[in-house]
Amino acid sequence: MDELPVLNGLCKDLYESVDPQVRQRAEMNLAELSESSECLQRCMLLLARGDYPYGPMVASTTLMKILGAKTSVTSFQKLELAKFLLNMLGQGAPTFPSYLVTSLCQLFARLTKQEWTYTVVPNSSDSKIEYPFREPIDSLVKTISMKNISESQLAVQLLTLLVADMNNASGMESVNQHRKNLSQFRDDFLYTIFVTSVEFLMEHAERQLDDQELGMMHSMLNLCLQCLLFDYIGSLADETSEDNCNVQIPTAWRSSFTDGKIIQLMFKLLQKLPQESSEKIMTIIAQLASIRRTLFNGTERQAYVQKLVEGVVSVIMNPDKLSDQGAFHEFCRLIARLKTNYQLCELIAVPCYSHMLRLLAEFTVQSLRMMEFSANSTYFLMTFWQRMVTSVPYVRNNDEHLLNVYCPEIMTAFVESRLQHVESVVREGAENPLDDQGSTLQIMEHLAIISRCEYEKTCKLLTNYFDQNANIWMNGNEGDVNKVIAEGRLVWLITLIGTAVFGKTTSTTTDAHDKMDGELIARCITVMKYNDSRLQMTNSNIPINGNIRLEVAFVHMLEQFRRAYIMDQITRASAVYETLASELKISEEADMLGVIVQKILTNLKYWPTNSDLLDLSLSLLKDLSLGYTAVRKLFRLPEVQLLLNNHTSEHFVFLGPTIDYQTMKQRTTFYEALTRLLTTDFSDDEEMVQRFLRPLTDTVEGICNIISSNYHGFDEEHLKKVIVGLCRDLRGVAIASTTKAIFQILFEWMYPNVFNILQFAVEKWPESADVTTPILRLLSELVQNRQQRLKFEMGSCSAVLLFKETSKIITIYGDRLLSLPECSKDRVYKDRYKNIGIIFLVLKNVLIGAYVPFGVLRLYGDTCLQDALTTFVKLFISIPQVDFQSYTKIAQNYYNLLEHVVQDNMAFITNLSIEVLCSILRSIHAGLNSVDAIVITSACSSLDTILNYLYRRLTRTSPPTSKVGVEAEGDNIVMTIKEHPEILADMLQTVITSMMFGEVKCQWSLSRPLLGLILIQEEVFNSLKNELTQQQSFDRQADFDTLFTQLMTGVECNLTVKNKDVFTQNLTKFRRDIAGVLKGQSIVPTTSHLSNSNQDMQ
Repeated sequence: MDELPVLNGLCKDLYESVDPQVRQRAEMNLAELSESSECLQRCMLLLARGDYPYGPMVASTTLMKILGAKTSVTSFQKLELAKFLLNMLGQGAPTFPSYLVTSLCQLFARLTKQEWTYTVVPNSSDSKIEYPFREPIDSLVKTISMKNISESQLAVQLLTLLVADMNNASGMESVNQHRKNLSQFRDDFLYTIFVTSVEFLMEHAERQLDDQELGMMHSMLNLCLQCLLFDYIGSLADETSEDNCNVQIPTAWRSSFTDGKIIQLMFKLLQKLPQESSEKIMTIIAQLASIRRTLFNGTERQAYVQKLVEGVVSVIMNPDKLSDQGAFHEFCRLIARLKTNYQLCELIAVPCYSHMLRLLAEFTVQSLRMMEFSANSTYFLMTFWQRMVTSVPYVRNNDEHLLNVYCPEIMTAFVESRLQHVESVVREGAENPLDDQGSTLQIMEHLAIISRCEYEKTCKLLTNYFDQNANIWMNGNEGDVNKVIAEGRLVWLITLIGTAVFGKTTSTTTDAHDKMDGELIARCITVMKYNDSRLQMTNSNIPINGNIRLEVAFVHMLEQFRRAYIMDQITRASAVYETLASELKISEEADMLGVIVQKILTNLKYWPTNSDLLDLSLSLLKDLSLGYTAVRKLFRLPEVQLLLNNHTSEHFVFLGPTIDYQTMKQRTTFYEALTRLLTTDFSDDEEMVQRFLRPLTDTVEGICNIISSNYHGFDEEHLKKVIVGLCRDLRGVAIASTTKAIFQILFEWMYPNVFNILQFAVEKWPESADVTTPILRLLSELVQNRQQRLKFEMGSCSAVLLFKETSKIITIYGDRLLSLPECSKDRVYKDRYKNIGIIFLVLKNVLIGAYVPFGVLRLYGDTCLQDALTTFVKLFISIPQVDFQSYTKIAQNYYNLLEHVVQDNMAFITNLSIEVLCSILRSIHAGLNSVDAIVITSACSSLDTILNYLYRRLTRTSPPTSKVGVEAEGDNIVMTIKEHPEILADMLQTVITSMMFGEVKCQWSLSRPLLGLILIQEEVFNSLKNELTQQQSFDRQADFDTLFTQLMTGVECNLTVKNKDVFTQNLTKFRRDIAGVLKGQSIVPTTSHLSNSNQDMQ
């Protein structure tokens, strides 16, 4: 049966059928295509003879999928496919739908990127090495012209997608290979492509263009933008971040930017080209404004910024192009970049500075008042003004910055626009910006600085609006819409007052400013007390007359006051208390602390089910408990004493079992803060701690009674929540128990009942992550030797008992977890991997704590360490390698644990099965290729320790001897590298090639195991050395031979620290010289000074 009609039918069903079941069946059948051994042949069949457009579309997407996985598609097959795609596009692109052309171009770009370094060895030594995948690029660049627009459009699209894909690590086996491609493409082709795009735009900027030509101009703008977005230095920066906004243009490109003509060109195109190109041009200008400062000298930089400022002025004066929201947003980003990359003194030196600042102030005011249009762009405008104000102290006195004129206008516009918007929220149901707490706090960080510019005006503004709305809210009738509007406005005003008060920490203030802060805070506290008096509890745990936004604003205001005025660094009473004392009788810090604690208690009482408000309130309490001075004043407050003696569910509903699991997380913060308050001046008063733990003692006894009675008549879900709550509480107590004496009391209180409860829970409900995760988190905290708290006295066995109980619980839970049926992919992290990662963390904390005498345990035949390590290996094996690298926390915990396991328990490692050892070594290889510095460092350390052991075993003539209290060494690790030599060989190739050609993140860490890899497999190293040398052009081969010889100069055949240091120094020079050779520099053979110095020492 011919399979082509079947494939065509499935492709048509996938894209055209209106029946969901038919589409799903087609999708499932076509998904099997990518897993078939004949996938490549069938995709080529669809590309060549499939029905357009669906057949080639499915083939293209399937090929992209298999190229993203580790497949057996050879380089030669990829080359043939790339040639076929170019011919296919060249002949049929004008008739293809645009989405098919884009898909085929993306496939071509991916093929080119993956095989960028693929070479064809020349027949003769005189011929140059050929790079067949690079050959089409020059032809594509030369094709670009207005004379053949259809071909040029295709060429530009291919180049644009190639530049974009080169800038993305997707589809690459390793970061090192990606960085190598980046640097080679940048050096050999990117500048040519960029210059071609700029020259094309410049050539046709003055012409009258028809629709086709305008489309071509838009495509060239896109190509130009992709060149400017390129990751020139291989930093792999997060594209979503605005913090890293320097464009690292190579110095070789300098001549294209220093004259500023490209800036003038883009602003000219902005006015000339139609609206749909405006956003693209604005993005290009924003990138041009972000070019690194060091590319220019002082004069060039000043001229460059002047052209930028003049362009910005022209846009604001002719704002037609900003009617598009995308263009408006990019223009706001440009404004922010203007101050991010240039100093205030440079902007002031521009002749039209005052004109620009006035226009920008007017533009900002208008934008703030158009909330629906500019909501997401406001952040960038406020970033500009905040950074301008921050720079004022560094400006010379005779420079007129004019910010004191315009910042009050901007502050007024912001306040008034937000207060006016409240009416739209109440009357029309418009979106409330305060619902997005993250964005609101970002804006507030900027306003804290802007508001302190001419602070008297800011205070007057806020005071007037606050008094007006507070009067309406406190005296209005219930149900009156004006009262509701006033309440919404008070939320904004209280938030803004807190922000303005915090601004004290960002500027130089006076007593007069502190008194103004006191007036503002006094108004907020008056309203807060009135609001608290109105709250009435209900059965639904949501109070009558409660407004969660208002409560969040109160906590924000109190937190900002704490950050500004309640600090250990403050040595004298602030003038803020003069105003507070006259209006509210708050005369000192202790009085204000009483107000804050009372508000926190009110929130805990009336809002027990609101996780967000509990989090904010308890975080404030925790922050107060961390202050050296404040915590002592807090401890003496009657409110705090009441709290320390009455922390039960009867007084605080959120401590009871009726609360959901998510909200229970706040109990850890609560008990951490309480314990820190309790133990501030701890003087061996064990009875005080026991009194504090009394409610928890009652809970433990209750659980033990329920378990002993087989929880007859007791709801299982209720029991789960009681146990989870206990774990959350105890973890908070343990975090704050940072001294040996307090932790000893806590452990003795917990042992053995609490550990029995934990063991019961993991045996009974291993499938319930809601129960087991808090238990493992508690164990992780208990075994952490925080501030040496677990270094008990010599006569104490607490440390050993703690580890034995921990090992028992982990072993039982690990066995139960592995026996559970598989869970769905969307649940696998929460139900499986997360807890496995925590177990790795628990064991790592035990091993690095250095408080358990493991040798003694072995001496007396105790297998608790062996059991824990065996569980670790079983859990590691249970996670597929693909998933393992996808979850950063699990990977970090695993590699950290492995590092310490191989350091102290190598005998255990040597007795593992060959299959397990292969998996561990391959995981180390994957760690070497990671982008995470923590993973790389730990993987290198683990590998170095293993190689040190292997080298000793391989060079030792006598068999290993058994020692008392130490596990006997096995032979499996030696057998592993003999049966699977490719594992270490692949590692050697990875490290050597990354050192030679890649952007190495942790060079020192990678250098330590490299010497071991070389000495253990010298033949492999020599073969690899010859292969890498032969891959170079003939004129470079002698230099490579010389550099490899110099690499091992002065290095002896041992793995001592001193010898590794010599090798590391050689490697640093080797990397530098290799880079020079690749750039065309010649290397003069030299004798290493290190070998000379070694000879002298001998």
